[in-house]
Amino acid sequence: MSFDPDQPYNNLPDLPPFGDVETKAVLKACIVARIALAELDAAAAKLPNPEILISTLMLFEAQSSSEIENIVTTDDALFKHSQLDEATIDVPTKEALRYRDALFRGYLKLERLPISTRLAVETCSTLKGTDMEIRKLPGTALKAGRSGKLIYTPPAGEELLRAKLANWERFINEPSDLDPLVQLAIQHYQFEAIHPFHDGNGRTGRILNILFLVQKYLLKHPILYLSREILENRDRYYSLLRGVTEHGAWVPWIEFFVMAVELSATRSMNKVLKISLLRGATKIYLAQCSEFRLAEDDVLDVLFTQPYCRIKDLVDAGVAKRQTAAVYLKTLAGLGVVEELKIGREKLFLHKKFLSLLTTDGSSVTNYAVNALAPSEFLFPITAQNA
Repeated sequence: MSFDPDQPYNNLPDLPPFGDVETKAVLKACIVARIALAELDAAAAKLPNPEILISTLMLFEAQSSSEIENIVTTDDALFKHSQLDEATIDVPTKEALRYRDALFRGYLKLERLPISTRLAVETCSTLKGTDMEIRKLPGTALKAGRSGKLIYTPPAGEELLRAKLANWERFINEPSDLDPLVQLAIQHYQFEAIHPFHDGNGRTGRILNILFLVQKYLLKHPILYLSREILENRDRYYSLLRGVTEHGAWVPWIEFFVMAVELSATRSMNKVLKISLLRGATKIYLAQCSEFRLAEDDVLDVLFTQPYCRIKDLVDAGVAKRQTAAVYLKTLAGLGVVEELKIGREKLFLHKKFLSLLTTDGSSVTNYAVNALAPSEFLFPITAQNA
């Protein structure tokens, strides 16, 4: 069907796509990506508490997904402000934190609410901090960032949009012979093409991608850092989306998207492995320090939930009451594990090694031997190769 970027694309074809989209190259890419996802799940399962990964990796996903929409916040601001009162948070960081919240809420809802129009509406509402509805009025259009040239006008009219969303929902949830990763790529294009909301469509669609993998049992936890690959290949991402719209070029789009899943899974797995190594090194160090005598695993779970920690976090986790929790964190600061900071009225404890590991690609995992209390045998850096 002909496509005119100046006119609402009301003839957007229903799913599934016409023709064979599962070429040998596509299926081969799916096999490799599935292996990478399985390895990510296996790495996460080796942690004493895999749940601690969810918040941390969700924040990275939130940051990259927001940056795709030119909502830019730094790693440090994101981790720091996630521990502070909302009134102190700048707008870009607040947007990214809402993304994290929307992803986590969607994950918790999946058992009773599969991916659907309703889940998309609830997700977008959390993202935007207000009740969102399916577009009722015309006028929504997408323009090229620099030139401002109109490149796409999505379908218009609430009745048509709901019909397209119903078809998208059936494609996801009804039995299919297609590989789930092929389905993932196809449904993502379709959701972006429908563009059901007046704002927040891209971020909503990227959250639904992660939830799709969980719903299809390709991931146990929503710990895939997928938006980073899209951000780093943003021009190609949008070019291939346009290729499907203008020419029905499904195969190049699917190949790209499945490869993005594979690369993201590998990147996420490397983060998980390094978190596991650093956690182990921290536990060994604390066990050797006579100043620190408590249930280390409980404390470590809090320290490895995110790099900035408050006294309240230890209290809320049931580790200790406030006075004792304060002593624990000050002791950890004395041992060089955390650094005490004052941010406004809040007192935060920064786990520097954890922050460095999270925010710097390629960084090795090191121990805490800067402190004289550490035994000499821990003076070498701990890496994935020698661990």
